[in-house]
Amino acid sequence: MSQENLYNEKARKKLKEMVDDIDFAMMETGLGKRPTHIIPMSTKKIDEDGQLWFLSNDSSEHNANIRGDGYLQLIYSDPNEMEFLTIYGTAEISKDKKVLEELYGKADDTWFDGVDDPNLSAIRVQPKEAHYWDTQSGKFITLFKIGLGAISGKKQDIGKEGDLHLNSEV
Repeated sequence: MSQENLYNEKARKKLKEMVDDIDFAMMETGLGKRPTHIIPMSTKKIDEDGQLWFLSNDSSEHNANIRGDGYLQLIYSDPNEMEFLTIYGTAEISKDKKVLEELYGKADDTWFDGVDDPNLSAIRVQPKEAHYWDTQSGKFITLFKIGLGAISGKKQDIGKEGDLHLNSEV
């Protein structure tokens, strides 16, 4: 894979593109504990600043961990497309009614009793570090290129990977 670090607007665009494509993240909280707490979470929104938003039960273990130290890791993975993204950042819990109304959808009724559920909260994640791997051609073509490289002895371009600097001076 070739290295391509992205900065500012290009980094935010790549982050949004990958998060929108993958949707579900494994959210890891309690980073100082052993074992850490990891759960699957659907991304509700990624805003223009690259902040990610999730809905959560206010009394959950991950909310308690976020209130404790505020750090988390998000891992997005789409093995079929060979796209992967890891994000380390800080998180805050919000009970703001406008935020909850904006994020809440009918599918969320599976977990909550509507937008007025007292257990409903939002998690806002501010990425501090992010890294991506993107084959840009999917699993089968990537595997074909790897095989071709093994047979021919020539390196194949199987995609790009790099750091995403969302708010950086270049």
